[in-house]
Amino acid sequence: MATLKNENGPRGKTCAPAASWNDFRSAVQFITILPAGREAGFSASGMIRFFPVVGLVIGILLILVDRCASLFWGPGTAALLDTVFLAAVTGAFHLDGLGDTADGLFSHRSRERALEIMKDSRTGMMGLVAVICILALKTAGIYSVKTTHPPHAVMLFLLIIPAYARTAMLFGFRSLPYGRPSGTGRDFFERPMKAMDFVWFAIPLLLSVFAGAWFVLFNAAFCATVFLVLLFYKKKMGCITGDMLGAMTEITEAVLFLFAGAGIFS
Repeated sequence: MATLKNENGPRGKTCAPAASWNDFRSAVQFITILPAGREAGFSASGMIRFFPVVGLVIGILLILVDRCASLFWGPGTAALLDTVFLAAVTGAFHLDGLGDTADGLFSHRSRERALEIMKDSRTGMMGLVAVICILALKTAGIYSVKTTHPPHAVMLFLLIIPAYARTAMLFGFRSLPYGRPSGTGRDFFERPMKAMDFVWFAIPLLLSVFAGAWFVLFNAAFCATVFLVLLFYKKKMGCITGDMLGAMTEITEAVLFLFAGAGIFS
């Protein structure tokens, strides 16, 4: 996870709208490479509720990239460029977590050794395979979405799926303890998640209604994916780390694109 900076003193003198705006900008700066003004002081617990909103911002940009790419190339190339954009806009932040997580969890070592492997900046074979597979699955899913649905439905899924994927991290924060005695990710676990921390997820959730009669299945696929990933983490490690949260984001995004492109929504 990127380095966190805690704001002392001035935060208490800042009005609520200004504090929320700073938290939103901090969330943008933390999980994307998008410009968001000067570096904002923030509390980790304050910015995580804005992760779904950042996902919507990514979704809007993804729609623009897809529309531009589709002017010049067919759906296959456009889908590939969409996948490249999703990796680039985050600075491969979540993909790096995916690679480290795969190296650690599939090393068949003890919990402590697996955590050490995840901290290693080098990527092993399992990490490389995991990243390649997720990128391939995501590209295939986006291609299927583009060739299965009318344009308005394509835009809907391109908009909300990045938001759902980043919402998955909130469930990770809530469900499992942090796995390291210290680290940059520990600030996110300073207090238990509250219901209000999920308030911004209401936007993509309500937008999913426009998926049609199958929107319930779409949300069921999201819940099942998050549940299964967290269950695997619990059985394998009994905890979660920043790398594992990033991996969950990538897995959720790929699964939802595949599910949306399966044809049951058309």
